[in-house]
Amino acid sequence: QVQLVESGGGLVQPGGSLRLSCAASGNIFRIYTMGWYRQAPGKQRELVAVITRGGSTNYADSVKGRFTISRDNAKNTVYLQMNSLKPEDTAVYYCNAEERRDYWGQGTQVTVSS
Repeated sequence: QVQLVESGGGLVQPGGSLRLSCAASGNIFRIYTMGWYRQAPGKQRELVAVITRGGSTNYADSVKGRFTISRDNAKNTVYLQMNSLKPEDTAVYYCNAEERRDYWGQGTQVTVSS
């Protein structure tokens, strides 16, 4: 059983930055892949960025060059640095971790507005 807790969401102006964190805890065997997904009102949940245990990354085209995903394996924590934020980035951001199955956090709200 793995629990994920996100933090760092909030209200930011266009062009601003936020740093999201997600810490995994519980009876962890090994977390392979961690990632961030987001869902805006009326839209499907979409992948934002993923990172493997070895550090390989993949990003949605819409966030390439603006967002950076990283992880600390010793702390079982994944981060998402979000720069040059746009109103289109407004969504609930969910943390995901692949262990023996997929686990999800409760989500953290990111609102980009002037």
